[in-house]
Amino acid sequence: MSRKASQFQKKIMSLGYRGKEIFKPLNTGYIDAHVGCVREWVANIFFYRKEPGGEVLMIDAGYSYDRLQEKMGWLDLTCDEIRHILITHQDTDHVGAVERDAGGILSGATLYLSEVENRYLTGEVRRKVSFGFYKLPKVETDNKKVLLQDGQILEIEGIRVECILVPGHTWGHMVYLIDDRYLFTGDTLWLGPDGGYSFINTLAEDNKLAVRSLKALEEKLRARRQEFVIITGHTGWTDSLDFAFAHTDKVCNAMRRQRPHDPNAPYDGYDEAEDTQERARTGHLPKQAWIKS
Repeated sequence: MSRKASQFQKKIMSLGYRGKEIFKPLNTGYIDAHVGCVREWVANIFFYRKEPGGEVLMIDAGYSYDRLQEKMGWLDLTCDEIRHILITHQDTDHVGAVERDAGGILSGATLYLSEVENRYLTGEVRRKVSFGFYKLPKVETDNKKVLLQDGQILEIEGIRVECILVPGHTWGHMVYLIDDRYLFTGDTLWLGPDGGYSFINTLAEDNKLAVRSLKALEEKLRARRQEFVIITGHTGWTDSLDFAFAHTDKVCNAMRRQRPHDPNAPYDGYDEAEDTQERARTGHLPKQAWIKS
């Protein structure tokens, strides 16, 4: 179902969200020497390499997207070198490239996801959006899976991965803290120009639970008294905890235009005109600017 679902989202969500400043993906490029990003319409997928020539971890697998290999090439990456993919959750814009009808371009990679989230893949539960009124298609994949528990620590080719369960957007959504510095938040966190909110209200299984999970994540990070790079699936990145968790008690309301106005937000997040190879190879991707209301 990944190709059909991906094209459906491109048409319907582009129409429904344009002008509302909801989706603000990064363009393809590097955040720094360790983290690369590929833009697939409104979604970002990420690649982490600890050291030059070392293992590459992929974080989420995006849509079933025809230009994935092309844009990975802009970052000097290939699908053949991807052996490990950390899955934050199983929505089509995060697993499309490993679904059964995606052509097998990442068939050799092992998927890591929470044991709770795997219940969507087995069909034990169905993914619901639009406040529970709409059921999404069941995801089918043949990739090998490793199921994870909250708080579990993985060591993948010398890379430390801490797995943190943050239910709400989906029942088993997981974020990953890599090498104690890089936090990949998937659809847990939405960054507006005045700071972070719980992710989009219309797409959550349980918004109240999502808010509680976000607050618990903030407390966990602040207790460590260190610096982090916080990277989201649809709205860029920040290295400020104060910015990332500015509005942990609030949810991004996708049914209206956002306030304050973000002058850098695209009118239509699905328009990729500004995502070019030339830009991908020039400089680093800027962090989200803070515009206080």
